[in-house]
Amino acid sequence: MTGLPGEPGPAGRTGSTGRGEAAPLRRLVVLRHAKSAWPEGVPDRDRPLAARGERDAPAAGRAIADAVGPPGLTLCSTAVRARRTWELAAAEWDTSPPVRYESRLYAAGVPGLLAVVREAPADVGTLLLVGHKPGLADLVLTLAGDGADDLLDRVRTKFPTSAVAVLSWRGTAWPDLAPGTALLTAMTVPRGPAR
Repeated sequence: MTGLPGEPGPAGRTGSTGRGEAAPLRRLVVLRHAKSAWPEGVPDRDRPLAARGERDAPAAGRAIADAVGPPGLTLCSTAVRARRTWELAAAEWDTSPPVRYESRLYAAGVPGLLAVVREAPADVGTLLLVGHKPGLADLVLTLAGDGADDLLDRVRTKFPTSAVAVLSWRGTAWPDLAPGTALLTAMTVPRGPAR
């Protein structure tokens, strides 16, 4: 893995606070909602998870715990499929972190997603964002100045349901997060047991 604490970031910066020490390491974890169903006559916002989504969402929770531990805060789309993904993922952790349901995350593009992320409190070191494609994949590609191995190519190719991406960066507060300043350190697509 590249981009370990103290190493230069994508633009050669260590994220200095201006006082001689490195800025805190922060992580943005991006989770696309699990596989949803398409019941006839149900509005898009109200679509539930499909059976596969119900199995995959807990696997996503375990993958997040293995990668970074439980987040300090979750920002979740208000769409039913995103909320249910969050509930099932968080149930895999000993302690469920605080969650803020955000209607602005539904169908948001990069500017809208980044605006919500930048509102996170400065004391949150790991932030989880639960939402939708294509916005989430575009956000990962916009923020990542670099990626370990072939991770950026994998995101460009496909960011399927239940995909988890981890972006690491250094900054004193979330408003400092800018395009090209993060390192994509992990990308996985957890799947639950087949039935």
